[in-house]
Amino acid sequence: MSVPVYLAKLAVKNPSDHRLAKIKRLCDAVGLADKVKPLGTVGEDEVVAIKLHFGEAGNDTYLHPTFVRQVVDCVKATGARPFLTDTCTLYKSTRHNAVDHLETAYRHGFTPYVVDAPVIMADGVTSKCYEEVAVNLKHFASVKIAQAFLSANAMVVLSHFKGHAMGGFGGAIKNLAMGCAPQAGKIDQHGRNVVIYPKCIGCGQCVPLCPRNALSLEKAEKGRHAVIDKERCIGCYECVTACKQGAIGVDTPNEYSDFAERMAEYAYGAVKGKEGRICYLNFLLNVTPQCDCAGWSEPAIVPDLGILASEDPVALDTACFELVKEAHSLIPLGEHGAHSCGYDKFSALHPNTRGWHQVEYAESIGMGSRDYELITV
Repeated sequence: MSVPVYLAKLAVKNPSDHRLAKIKRLCDAVGLADKVKPLGTVGEDEVVAIKLHFGEAGNDTYLHPTFVRQVVDCVKATGARPFLTDTCTLYKSTRHNAVDHLETAYRHGFTPYVVDAPVIMADGVTSKCYEEVAVNLKHFASVKIAQAFLSANAMVVLSHFKGHAMGGFGGAIKNLAMGCAPQAGKIDQHGRNVVIYPKCIGCGQCVPLCPRNALSLEKAEKGRHAVIDKERCIGCYECVTACKQGAIGVDTPNEYSDFAERMAEYAYGAVKGKEGRICYLNFLLNVTPQCDCAGWSEPAIVPDLGILASEDPVALDTACFELVKEAHSLIPLGEHGAHSCGYDKFSALHPNTRGWHQVEYAESIGMGSRDYELITV
């Protein structure tokens, strides 16, 4: 049986058909109230984690705080108590610890005055608050999940759907996988096979970004060349994202597929035990080449396509991927010219990535189904 995926298109039919109204319709369609409403269990606090990405400093394509406020209002209408949350980053950034992360979130507009909910970092001040969750899958027997997600009675997962240097694309699955994991869990998911290709121009942009000081510049035959200390590298891939020359990648043929599988297994662990208590919204707005972890924003690769919601993260990410695939491109991608339709734009952006394998593998381990029905609301 096909899984319902609800789509709110962006065309405005009347003055009251604004995006906040569309988000409310999606929340109603996906049954948010039934999923997050208080259970009435004696002695339990009825708290709901709203998982989102607050955006790296310098990035401006993260979800708009007023969109998040609309979801907060929908949750509060049930009597539940929502909080906004994310985890510390693995790499050096303005979100590497809870203090810096909170300051960045506030700077980006996620203040109590705007969103009407507190911001609580799920993994503690220095990313040490987490528990092991048994999954017994191909790559992991257990995964590390930030404590606040395990303490919440329910979750609403808000994801900006966009490209990703290693995953191909990032949607609900990636948001669960990396976003619900502490730094130790992020290390689990990343590989260790980063290499520098000959096309390196020695610009040095990657060097200060490395959280373990594994990158340095050395003299080469022509100028300088970046070098990676394999013993220090933790495979966070921040250098891969930052390199505008495409000179940093991985040297293991299966690494991109394995990365997708490791993310899916972490996502599986993040939702374990909350069956029937989670819903997902994906925003196909500002579909950029890189994720919001980048400290910059690039032009979108396709027009804004809408906002989608589902109970199933696999169906939701599949629908988003296919909508982007069929949309006309705004920029030339690989061998495809601008305005081309019907091809995997994320693979064109990030050659060798296996974005589709995220949903394929997630389905195989029981996270959801790729068989969906798109319903316009």
